[in-house]
Amino acid sequence: MIEDYKKLDGRPLGERNPKWLQDDYVKFIRFGQWRIQQSGAGIMAFITNHSYLDNPTFRGMRQQLKDTFSAIYLLDLHGNALKKERAPDGGADKNVFDIQQGVAIAIFVKEARKKGPATVHHADLWGEREYKYEVLSETDIATTKWERLEPNSPNYLFKPWDSQFEEEWMKWKKITEIMPVNSVGVVTARDELTIHWSADEVMHTVRDFASLPTETARDKYNLGKDARDWKVNLAQEDLNRSGLKYDLATPMLYRPFDTRYTYYTGKTRGFICMPRQGVMRHMLDGNNLGLITCRQESQAGREWSHSGIAGSIIEACAISNKTKEINYLFPLYTYPAEQDIAQGLYSLGDREPNLAPDFVADMERSTGLQFVRDGKGDLRQTFGPEDVLHYIYAVFHSPTYRERYAQFLRYDFPRVPTIDDVERLRALVGLGRRMTDAHLMRSSVPDPTSPSIGFPVAGDNIVEKAHPKYYPPGEKPTGRDPVLQRGRVYISSDDARGNRHGQYFEGVSPEVWKFRIGGYQPLDKWLKDRKGRALTFADIAHYRRIYAALERTIDLMAEIDEIVIDAKMLG
Repeated sequence: MIEDYKKLDGRPLGERNPKWLQDDYVKFIRFGQWRIQQSGAGIMAFITNHSYLDNPTFRGMRQQLKDTFSAIYLLDLHGNALKKERAPDGGADKNVFDIQQGVAIAIFVKEARKKGPATVHHADLWGEREYKYEVLSETDIATTKWERLEPNSPNYLFKPWDSQFEEEWMKWKKITEIMPVNSVGVVTARDELTIHWSADEVMHTVRDFASLPTETARDKYNLGKDARDWKVNLAQEDLNRSGLKYDLATPMLYRPFDTRYTYYTGKTRGFICMPRQGVMRHMLDGNNLGLITCRQESQAGREWSHSGIAGSIIEACAISNKTKEINYLFPLYTYPAEQDIAQGLYSLGDREPNLAPDFVADMERSTGLQFVRDGKGDLRQTFGPEDVLHYIYAVFHSPTYRERYAQFLRYDFPRVPTIDDVERLRALVGLGRRMTDAHLMRSSVPDPTSPSIGFPVAGDNIVEKAHPKYYPPGEKPTGRDPVLQRGRVYISSDDARGNRHGQYFEGVSPEVWKFRIGGYQPLDKWLKDRKGRALTFADIAHYRRIYAALERTIDLMAEIDEIVIDAKMLG
């Protein structure tokens, strides 16, 4: 019966892994729906996980429920600690149960001889737990202030929806329609075993791990029980079969500005659980670019910032570790398969742009430029794949784009506006290229002509427990420190006797410290992931370059927005 929920408007949804449709509460709802369909009338009521109200995976389920019942009442009780939900007034929002997952009350009514679609009613209940208990005890379905919804294709949302910008949004192509070869990032299943700081560390680990008896390896590397898709003996077999070659030690974007190394054979359920070889292989020679984004955003009220760039394979949480925000990689070029090269169908250097022909044709018509299939054009007569990528990357960093289409970006992949002004296209491509260079650290950051952050206190450079800690200008971090004129990020504290001063980066502005890429504050996340480690000279230099890259990003975003607003590209 759950198979019916995998269809939308009579066609398969095409979800790659709709595992959430196998949750028990979904099965109970589906069984209740079927039972009432058999009897012809009835009422079904549940209090369950509230994810099905708006998660894209459940859009087929929502359509089925709407078409089956004559009236649906949905009271969203929120309390989702995983989303860090807050009440609209900024106050606390607590769960009615001792759980992290938000919940909702749903009442489905099927009147005899009355066919769907249902009238759908929605209400929210925010606040502290005791307040929610009080409201629930004093109200019923007749006294609740409901909002009438009109769930429509393609999402059939069971939440309020502002359709003000929907028409303009829907006329543009989704990134998945523009760059059809894509997949979620690599899932290792055992990060501590498979991901390391350097190629040498990876090789030391894999050679040792592959040589040990299975149970010895399990104990030594603290691997726990085998999972369905990752087993110690299969990981060892994969390594030994690969020949333990140094050239398989592969860089991988692990977190923003944080490239690590793994041993990449490309075999599913081998050393790496899900290597996504069909897409990641296009990134392996280092002569490619990949756009990173997410299908949806889990936290309402925060500006969408889920766009990144990579020159290597990526881990599935490269720009966000939220479950709903799993990262997708869109390689700019695709390379021929090894068997095609072996059969002489392609030469090793051949590559094709991962751009849909209809999108390219539309862009040729709108701009009057001719498409070249590799590299970049002159943007006077021609444009190339790299120009397209940099244009997209610029648009995704427009604050106006992010704000105007915030609710759409929460529920589906971003879409790309068309452009017919070649001069503005040229400007946005240039800004997108500079943004790409900054994020890949290809440009000369820190900029020697501008002040950068310092690291003035000598010490052991160890990032201590409960650090980093940020103090903005105007605060006083310790008893002997003066009021700060410049922000500081501390990696350690004074010792108890005051013989040692805590170490810190100085000159960190609140704007740059708070800046987010996807689910992370890069300046905070990069140091947190090095807790207990001593920062090397190269690490300190890298951190200063991250700061400069984020400063540059903020400036570039403002320049991009000036063009987007002035050109009236949106709307």
